[in-house]
Amino acid sequence: MRILHVVGKLDYGGVETWLVQVLRHIDRQKYQMDFLVHTTDRGLYDEEVRALGSRIVPCLSHTHPLQYAFNFRRALRQYGPYDVVHSHVHHYSGYVLLLAAMAGVPVRIAHSHSAPRSTEAFQGLGRPAYLRTTYRRTMQAMIGLCATRGLAVSGEAGDHLFSKNWRNDPEQWQLQHLGIDLSRFDIPVDRDSLRRAVGIPSDALVIGHVGRFVAPKNHAFLVEIARDLVKLEPKAVFLLVGDGPIRAEIEAKVNRYSIEKHFIFAGSRSDVPALMKGVMDVFLFPSLYEGLGLALLEAQAAGLTSVVSDIVPGESDVIPTLVDRLALGNSASTWAHAVLAGARHRERPHWCQLMDGLAGRSIESSVGLLTSTYQRSERSAPASGRLS
Repeated sequence: MRILHVVGKLDYGGVETWLVQVLRHIDRQKYQMDFLVHTTDRGLYDEEVRALGSRIVPCLSHTHPLQYAFNFRRALRQYGPYDVVHSHVHHYSGYVLLLAAMAGVPVRIAHSHSAPRSTEAFQGLGRPAYLRTTYRRTMQAMIGLCATRGLAVSGEAGDHLFSKNWRNDPEQWQLQHLGIDLSRFDIPVDRDSLRRAVGIPSDALVIGHVGRFVAPKNHAFLVEIARDLVKLEPKAVFLLVGDGPIRAEIEAKVNRYSIEKHFIFAGSRSDVPALMKGVMDVFLFPSLYEGLGLALLEAQAAGLTSVVSDIVPGESDVIPTLVDRLALGNSASTWAHAVLAGARHRERPHWCQLMDGLAGRSIESSVGLLTSTYQRSERSAPASGRLS
């Protein structure tokens, strides 16, 4: 089965990491996975993806619909044909799947990975509110018309992208949680050497965060929490893993507060499980919204106590005793005290306890659900994938 995944770029993001883990574990003799991306810039996963036998297909001009349509059709002719187009680009999936339907691709999947809660989440589009609303409604209508199946990583993610009644049609619209590679957390770690490598004293209290530097991850509030927390615990160090467009802005805010000695900006890293197990003492996740929050699943796999915003979907709480939820309306001081309490007053569960709780969220389970979806979708697809 030939599958074309549509993503923006193959960097270290939650969706992209999950897709690469799927590629590592799927039967590549039965499933050929290629990736259509909206850039010619090198992605951090590009080399591994190609080494695993997949092709990376640039398709540019996604902000210019007519040119993008031409590029998309040319990509399908050059690299296809494909049995499945599986789109992960949220609202823009509507247009992607319309083009796939017009090209006769029989199985067209819209995958919702995000759940913005307000119009503020879309201000980055740089357009007036009425245009953003029109865009969202048009894309949702296209998804309803062109998707042969829709997958959502959480109930809230499905509510945001699919029709209001999507839960009443489980044959077409499905809740399908993502999985993580649990084997990467069953590893011995040398705490002292890892901390030295990152530049953190062995006696520091390390508050970790993993996520792209984009507004929804709420790094700005994390810095406010840090300013209060370092007054309570002078040995506190914030280890921020990730990169993104607002990183410089967050670094500047840290410098304005004169707390830069308490921060390490680690950039994009491929050793997140080791950092969580060997370096971090507590995980901080004050997101404005999440589709699911794969980093939170990973923190639980590492046995970390996590202090998270209460709008992160509840499906992320696989081991509830490790998750403390706070409203974003609480003060930074309240969050700081909660983080200290989570770091100081809990012991990490034994590995076997963690695995019992996380068994249903393994990447192997996730791949099994996904391939089953592909097979069912192929059987139920019409002889011609084109829109009538």
